[in-house]
Amino acid sequence: MSNNSVRVQEDQKARTNKRYTFLLVINYLFLFVGSLSSSLLSKFYFNHQGSSRWVSTWVQSAGFPLLLFPIYLPFYVFKCTDRRPFSHFTPRILILSILVGLMLGLNNLLFSWGNSYLPVSTSSLLLSTQLVFNLILSVIIVKQKITFQNLNCVVLLTLSSVLLALGSSHDKPQGLTRAKYFVGFFSTIGAGLLFALYLPVMEKIYKWIYCYEMVMEMQLVMEIAATALATAGMASDGGFSEMKRESLVKFDKGPEIYWVTVFSNVVTWQLCFMGTAGMVFLTSSLTGGICMTALLAMNVLGGVLVYGDEFGGVKAVSTVICGWGFCSYVYGMYLKMREEKEMESKNHGMEMDHNVVSANNV
Repeated sequence: MSNNSVRVQEDQKARTNKRYTFLLVINYLFLFVGSLSSSLLSKFYFNHQGSSRWVSTWVQSAGFPLLLFPIYLPFYVFKCTDRRPFSHFTPRILILSILVGLMLGLNNLLFSWGNSYLPVSTSSLLLSTQLVFNLILSVIIVKQKITFQNLNCVVLLTLSSVLLALGSSHDKPQGLTRAKYFVGFFSTIGAGLLFALYLPVMEKIYKWIYCYEMVMEMQLVMEIAATALATAGMASDGGFSEMKRESLVKFDKGPEIYWVTVFSNVVTWQLCFMGTAGMVFLTSSLTGGICMTALLAMNVLGGVLVYGDEFGGVKAVSTVICGWGFCSYVYGMYLKMREEKEMESKNHGMEMDHNVVSANNV
């Protein structure tokens, strides 16, 4: 690699650090708005006779053109980076992005199956198990250390999901068979598992990435691959002509509301995935999983308030246990960060003392 390339990489790292807090806040806002809105809009689509799970899958990645803004604006408009878009984007990164994108497309399909059958509150609580999977896979893939708080969180969230499985089989839309309910149940669990795999895999890949813009470039390729998979599935199910027919015949709110729902879902899902990618890059896969789990509680509340989902005793206990596990993990992270800060201060003090002694000897 040339000296000029090294200089560009070093500059980008420095500028990313300068923008760290701003990017962190913006990405969490994207994650918050995208996660809550996309979950409620997906449920709205199925509640009003939308029936294509391929359409629901397609909208989760079809907003990839929006990623062109954070990729090209920093260089061509804001002039805040010296790096041209897609420079140093190697064939290896391209292939990895395509493979991860196909995995993400499968995850989107499983989520659509689960969300079409389950109430928002139930699917959100089931998706909270992704933190358990995330912890286990982070240990394997990125060598995350296991602590008492980690194990405590795993046990509590697993217990929460078991309670939900045993007590929520009656909590289903009218006319839904028991068999389809459990298809939705296990599809949602599968989506949580794949998403938990996606997070540490991306953390490992991001070790080769040195700027936020490059993260968005990878995300663009992944979303294109996921959209290609969903488009192929749609083609086998009637293609876009089926969407038009569904808007005119099946959707009971009319074609105008149908297209507003579809395109709003495209935007909100893209915000969700942009926020997730940014959080993993700026922090870690485990922190990204924690943020997702925290927002799932908002999705549960949104499902109860907007759609009147039941929130009986078993689901309430499950939510409390889920929150308990989440809070215990956050507290463990707080203790770890405080310990690292104290150690850093101690090392800095020892270094200062050493410099004073050296100066006196001179």
